[in-house]
Amino acid sequence: ILVTFSIFFVACGAGGNSATSGKVVKETTANNMKITLLTADGVLRDGKNEFTIAFADASGNPVPMDAVAVNFHMPAMGTMAVMNDAATITSSGAPGVYKGTVNLQMAGEWQTQVSYEGASGRGKAVLPIVAQ
Repeated sequence: ILVTFSIFFVACGAGGNSATSGKVVKETTANNMKITLLTADGVLRDGKNEFTIAFADASGNPVPMDAVAVNFHMPAMGTMAVMNDAATITSSGAPGVYKGTVNLQMAGEWQTQVSYEGASGRGKAVLPIVAQ
């Protein structure tokens, strides 16, 4: 019976936060804050994308924010102009977890620029990603 219960417990993801379900695209630490960018399959692509951005302290506890902004930036290259694709961010309903949508103009290397502000302070982080 214990083995069956353990298998069910693991299979159902007990202890996990369903708001942060998905696969990690990129993760960084800034100002003692772990910032994680996730998508359903761990990839961002050219075109419309849905993602999750999560904030946690050094112990892994969620850190709620009052304001979160995410911008995807690609610097100018040759004759191609700089590109900035701002994401729309909404609360997921879970502390420290936010849902976002962005329409990336093209595949390639992007800098995911994250700005945040909350009771724990304010800060910025950059998560380099490659959109497919």
